[in-house]
Amino acid sequence: MISKEILKKVRKIEIRTKGMVNNIFGGEYQSAFKGRGMEFSEVRQYTFGDDIRQIDWNVTARSGDPFIKQFEEEREQTLMLCVDISPSGVFGSKGQSKMELAIEICAVLAFSAIKNGDKVGLVLFTDTIEKVIPPKKGRIHVLRLIRELLTTEPKGKGTDLSEALSYVNRLLNRRAIIVMASDFQDASYDRQLKITNRKHDLVNIFINDQLEDELPNLGLLPLKDAETGQEIMVDTSSSTVRQEYRKRRHQQKEKLRDKFLRMKIDMIELETNASYIRPLISFFRRRMHRY
Repeated sequence: MISKEILKKVRKIEIRTKGMVNNIFGGEYQSAFKGRGMEFSEVRQYTFGDDIRQIDWNVTARSGDPFIKQFEEEREQTLMLCVDISPSGVFGSKGQSKMELAIEICAVLAFSAIKNGDKVGLVLFTDTIEKVIPPKKGRIHVLRLIRELLTTEPKGKGTDLSEALSYVNRLLNRRAIIVMASDFQDASYDRQLKITNRKHDLVNIFINDQLEDELPNLGLLPLKDAETGQEIMVDTSSSTVRQEYRKRRHQQKEKLRDKFLRMKIDMIELETNASYIRPLISFFRRRMHRY
């Protein structure tokens, strides 16, 4: 049974995000994620005036008569949302956790997709695959995805991006839009990242919290890794400690940006303390300029 509280949360997210889709993102999504163009349909015998570039030479050689390939426009696409639900996602210093932000951005993309006539699926992962919802169309299906995002309790304690990407590559035979929402607190996933980007249209959403970038001056402070459980004491009153922390965090983020840029993978950076509207619109418009 689904509690009234969960249903209320789902409804609240639907109202907020569908309004944005109808007023802001619907057309942007459609322009940014165009269909794959023309898909092979069948072959037929060549007639005068046909484009000779479409001749199917294999069929022509077997039959002795010229045949051409026919194509039809393929409009429907599949959006697969891959969401990191590892324990680090519960962190949030400004009234919103990283996971709450991930849920809302996924809802926006899902409602945009079904408005465009696309299917939407969901993969929830930690250091293992937690839950998979196959792609379907329709409002009821999207509401189910939001509900699963809100209620799924992770069994895993860490993050394995490589396993998640590998699973998606095995799951989807045809090219799809893959949205990976995570804080990317993992290593050694580059190989699967390259494979996924080659097979699909991959978009990485990097979700960050301001407090992860800079330590506050609060004296001796225990810091605990939500995924490993490791805890250390840090003297945040030391300007040297704060400066070194800030420097290392900056280097980590730059390394992540450089990696995705080098691999030609789209990246959207979101902060829990800021609106996602501007970064998302900026992303959609960058995509539109490619066509």
